[in-house]
Amino acid sequence: MTNKELQKTANEVRKGILTAVHAAKAGHPGGSLSSADLMTYLYFEEMNIDPKHVDNPDRDRFVLSKGHCAPGLYSTMANRGYFPVEELKTLRHLGSRLQGHPSMQYLPGLDMSSGSLGQGISAACGMALAGKMDGKDYRVYTMLGDGELEEGQVWEAAMFAGFRKLDNLTVIVDNNNLQIDGPIDTVCSPYPIDKKFEAFNFHVINIDAHDFDQIRAAFEEAKKTKGMPTAIVAKSVKGKGVSFMENQVGWHGKAPNDEEYAKAMADLEAIDKALA
Repeated sequence: MTNKELQKTANEVRKGILTAVHAAKAGHPGGSLSSADLMTYLYFEEMNIDPKHVDNPDRDRFVLSKGHCAPGLYSTMANRGYFPVEELKTLRHLGSRLQGHPSMQYLPGLDMSSGSLGQGISAACGMALAGKMDGKDYRVYTMLGDGELEEGQVWEAAMFAGFRKLDNLTVIVDNNNLQIDGPIDTVCSPYPIDKKFEAFNFHVINIDAHDFDQIRAAFEEAKKTKGMPTAIVAKSVKGKGVSFMENQVGWHGKAPNDEEYAKAMADLEAIDKALA
């Protein structure tokens, strides 16, 4: 896909995020919007996947370690063809396959149930090691929130990945600098993120999370890196694409009302027109 096609797709993913959270009257739009470009690139360009064959043993794996941003993952999967986009409106509803956090029990195509912060990267490490032991060529990707890096289990997993030279593992950090209680550097700063991963024997790439040239180059570099895992530290904007949500911590875990939803969708429609 061209960069413009990826931008248009990511904008559709953002619309789906807002529609799902609005319909649920609950959820996490801020971090879903900030990571939409990254997840769009993963599912539409990077990963070896097929929505029609979700159990293919040779497929690439993705673990959303920051599982509260499930609306972003669901919208990406829906737009990629895993299930109808209309189903996004069932988010968090009784009997829906779209639970508040990703659940393999209900939704085919998920590689891991996640949401307990810090644990997803450990599961991804296990998948990557299994691939090595089985002589498989699949790659494993996991996305963490920057606030999630305050969890000690993240660094146990990083130590393991570096020691085991899991070069089939790519860790993506959605670095929007905001967590539920405020800026990460005032809550419990994990900075410098890049130096920490380097200390655990990772190859580290710093990028703009909304620049598809940089995103593409980073994933290409990760695939060429041998003998060590890669961490892509992606500087992003929380609430990206919606004027009144951008860089506002209050939109970490709050659903828009009808008026706010209409305004947010108008912002995204304007982006569509600019990309036309």
